[in-house]
Amino acid sequence: MSGSRPPVFFDLDGTLTDSSAGIVGSLRHAIGRAGIPVPDDDLNWLIGPPIRNSLATLVGPEREEQVFAYYRERYDERGWRENEPYEGIRDLLEQITAHGIPAYVATAKPTVFAKRILEHFDLGRYFIEIFGSELDGTRTRKDELLRWARAKMKMEGPGVMIGDRRYDIEAGRANGLHAVGVTWGFGSRDELVDAGAHAIVDAPATLATMLATA
Repeated sequence: MSGSRPPVFFDLDGTLTDSSAGIVGSLRHAIGRAGIPVPDDDLNWLIGPPIRNSLATLVGPEREEQVFAYYRERYDERGWRENEPYEGIRDLLEQITAHGIPAYVATAKPTVFAKRILEHFDLGRYFIEIFGSELDGTRTRKDELLRWARAKMKMEGPGVMIGDRRYDIEAGRANGLHAVGVTWGFGSRDELVDAGAHAIVDAPATLATMLATA
């Protein structure tokens, strides 16, 4: 098939890779190092939106910057490696590449980490470009990130945004993209439905078929 297929944007955390061990492990380390009692509950709800923003809720605005600095230090050292592509993702990417579907990554994660992770797992070769945020927090809002990516690509036609959290769905819709939710990540089906997902899929193989036949 030709390169005229609409572009597809993939979220990273919770969509391409299971990053929970590295993110949550780095958060627990940072909170403990700051002398704050480490929560016993599941912290996966923090994965998706910008970590810095969520920390204000978790540890209070007065400790946010300190904890974030500790988090970033540990994540840079080893947290990014505590990661694993979801089963079936490589096959999905192979299939859409074979069908001439142009693929991109759109993640709130800093671009430097996103590229490092994708190259480490030999997934970077499937993507034309990786769009992420800057280390200073620029473009951490997914809707702003997609708007910037579309402008950079001079993209005017249709496209698809794929992600596991409401932020992905809302950002896709705000940018005129077909928003597809995936249930193998960190968001619930109800979250994706409430955000207005145009479609929801439960397995990478199902997503591959959907994209190939669209």
